[in-house]
Amino acid sequence: MQNLLSDVVVVDLTRALAGPHAAMMLGDLGARVIKVETPNGGDDSRGWGPPFVNGESTYYLSANRNKESVTADLKSADGKEFLAKLVRKADILIENFRPGVLDRLGFGNERLHELNPGLVILSITGFGHDGPEGGRAGYDQIAQGEGGLMSITGETEPTKVGAPISDLLAGMYGAYGALAALHERSITGKGRVVRTSLLASVVGVHAFHGTKWTVAHELPERVGNHHAQIAPYGLYRTRDDIVQVAVGSEGLWRLFAPVVGLDPDDHRFATNPDRVAHRDELTAAIETAFAGDSADVWLERLADKGIPAGKVRDFQQVYDWEQTRSQGLLIDVEHPTLGTIQLPGPPLRFDDNPYAGARETNLPPPRLGEHNESVRAWLDD
Repeated sequence: MQNLLSDVVVVDLTRALAGPHAAMMLGDLGARVIKVETPNGGDDSRGWGPPFVNGESTYYLSANRNKESVTADLKSADGKEFLAKLVRKADILIENFRPGVLDRLGFGNERLHELNPGLVILSITGFGHDGPEGGRAGYDQIAQGEGGLMSITGETEPTKVGAPISDLLAGMYGAYGALAALHERSITGKGRVVRTSLLASVVGVHAFHGTKWTVAHELPERVGNHHAQIAPYGLYRTRDDIVQVAVGSEGLWRLFAPVVGLDPDDHRFATNPDRVAHRDELTAAIETAFAGDSADVWLERLADKGIPAGKVRDFQQVYDWEQTRSQGLLIDVEHPTLGTIQLPGPPLRFDDNPYAGARETNLPPPRLGEHNESVRAWLDD
């Protein structure tokens, strides 16, 4: 198949996670992504671990598939000349330096657009590019806290999301914005600057928690493993394990209640607002019923009634699960030092490709400077 972004060249000046994730998303869609790293160690995440396998950080491997790696000292004359050549041939440049760093290197936005007026520049920061705290360094857990996400996560103590969600969301939003700007360029011929931040990504997914405050002026609270505004919708204990149940409509409630021995018209539970108000009583009643059988029995029973329910899987169970594999969410790549390895795959599928992403062949995360010669030869061609 034709790679969807096969004619797009991306210069990836990023490190750690938010920027590399954005660049990887474009690489998954078929773009040629050239990752520019410092000669003395490269991307910081190459040293983040354990675990390391044959010297390779599994953290780095998670965010850098479908890229090429070149090394350049951007403070040197040779490095600056190399980057200028890359910029002239690029469609998108992604950077996640703190505000002002690229300007001091001589590659501020104005200079980049002098080199290439059609360049789309994606810039990702911690807390934004301006404002009273725009220069702050960005780290995921700090952004989760400052952006309110930790205040609604957990049981009694504020709790971070297990995955580095602000980094990943910033990468997703950034790639989404860069593609919109690339489309605009096809009409105007001019590139533009796209900006996002870890803070913006967290606030951007507040969803109904945000409008609870902005419209109703009520502070959202932590409700642990239960939905803040729907009941029953959460995690419940059975005789031998836990299950999750999502009763997301009144129709489902009327199916669910008899299964657990409840009267759907009980005044405490008759409507969703009633059930939310009496959540503790409802949870106790459900778990009393669930205690009589195993998780597997309850999941089968709920499935028979068409009630959404599921397990809580660990990562081994997720990657062994046939449904995960059927969606192309685990890919094989040939790594030059690790051999055949499996990586979590791209989360998109297209109708003429049975695999995830939009490439016929996925590239392994590159070794530091692995493509120095091939990229320089291409620039000089």
